[in-house]
Amino acid sequence: MAYREYLNSVGLGVADVVHNATPARLYEYAIIDGDAVIAASGALATRSGDKTGRSPKDKRIVEAPDSCGDIWWGNVNIRLPEKSFLINRQRAIDYLNTRPRLFVQDGFAGWDPEHRLKVRVVCASAYHALFMHNMLIRPTEEELPDFGDPDFAILNAGRFPANPFTVQMTSRTSVDVSFEHRELVILGTEYAGEMKKGVFTVMNYLMPKRGVLSAHCSANEGSEGDVSLFFGLSGTGKTTLSADPRRSLIGDDEHCWTDTGIFNIEGGCYAKVIHLSPEKEPEIFQAIRYGSVLENVVYDESTHTVDYDDASITENTRVAYPIEFIPRAKIPCVGGHPRNIIFLTCDAFGVLPPVSRLTSAQAMYHFVSGYTAKVAGTEMGIKEPQATFSACFGSAFLVWHPLVYAKLLAEKMRQHHTNVWLVNTGWIGGEYGQGKRISLKHTRAILAAIHDGTLDSAESQTDPVFGLAMSTACPGVPSEFLSPRNAWKDPEEYDRKAARLGQMFAENFEQYASEADPEVRAAGPKILSSGRK
Repeated sequence: MAYREYLNSVGLGVADVVHNATPARLYEYAIIDGDAVIAASGALATRSGDKTGRSPKDKRIVEAPDSCGDIWWGNVNIRLPEKSFLINRQRAIDYLNTRPRLFVQDGFAGWDPEHRLKVRVVCASAYHALFMHNMLIRPTEEELPDFGDPDFAILNAGRFPANPFTVQMTSRTSVDVSFEHRELVILGTEYAGEMKKGVFTVMNYLMPKRGVLSAHCSANEGSEGDVSLFFGLSGTGKTTLSADPRRSLIGDDEHCWTDTGIFNIEGGCYAKVIHLSPEKEPEIFQAIRYGSVLENVVYDESTHTVDYDDASITENTRVAYPIEFIPRAKIPCVGGHPRNIIFLTCDAFGVLPPVSRLTSAQAMYHFVSGYTAKVAGTEMGIKEPQATFSACFGSAFLVWHPLVYAKLLAEKMRQHHTNVWLVNTGWIGGEYGQGKRISLKHTRAILAAIHDGTLDSAESQTDPVFGLAMSTACPGVPSEFLSPRNAWKDPEEYDRKAARLGQMFAENFEQYASEADPEVRAAGPKILSSGRK
């Protein structure tokens, strides 16, 4: 079905439709419509309105017979009656029909032709069209005429609010996914990341049905074809550490692991730019050029020079750019089976070792736990380190129960003899405010030792609380840093903090314990038997 026939089929009759426009045309429309300016670097700079981040409490999944039994219902996946979805869908279509012009972007989710989805985005903003032009995989000139029917469509009417009196609406924002209608409907938010993560949510539902692990992680590849996956929540270094100048970047955020290897879901990168500098993040900094989309940054009105340290609009300033803007990007974005998996955690309590090797059971336990820590100043009311757990390092985007993804991970790890490492990018020698942050230099040295195999044969000792096999020697890293208890001035205070964090792990895992295998439950911290509290 041609795109115009598709629009007619869903009830959209706007005459002026811009289909898969080039960045130059989308720049022109964005500026004519007053939605954006051209930054001094050449990127398109725009704002996402009142919402400068995702609205997870407003995300809904339609409760329908075919998929209802598969979904992990709760605070992440909130039920929506189909009637409410149809009301919101019609509201979006009615709004889009009032627009003088619509934009349609067709692209793929997934670099593996066997598993990729055809995605169609219908929106009223050139900014949104350019964003998805960057984030989806762009069809070639030969592929586009035969694109046909989309596997999934996004109807973005984000400038028009939801009706809060509709059943299951809690605000004027609504992000609704229907697997049966194969549609994502957006109302009441212009934040472009809702489209990106909506596609990821769809992949997180469909891929496990095929025995494919979908994962919230970055990936890179060494010169010998060795692939590493990096899992981690915001602030742990996932994007920074995967952008290794000695390795090729496969992707910075979303991947799938199939029977033949891994593939990136996206055609672009979506990086935070708060406090960005050419010294800290040279590859991201140089990617902010013509074709990129800057969101919610502050710029000088006369020169359009961006001030990356200005967080007056939001801390969540972002840039979206095609992955080929990264000099060492691997195109197509696919790789073999991972040799190493790295779980990144920013432990602000200062008790986890800088690097430790995990058993298969420990890997499942820490994958399901998804631990990191927030520190003072990151959110209102936080005055001391606060443990944060997000299942599979991305619970907000899961559809199935977390153990579905964990079991797929364990199965593929065993099949392909993948090593799993826990790397702490947080504090050592004391908690936040007392110890010091593990330097990027030392973390890069740890990763180099993982990648060249040095840590495979390095000696280790077992942490008495967390049961982790801590490496005791690593080139380029002081040995006193590798054993966290030894790095503390007061070892007894370390024991108290370790026991406290271990208890937090145990309490969080209780929600999964009844469905976890005994060896996975036993892989957690030994709170009662640690001997030191």
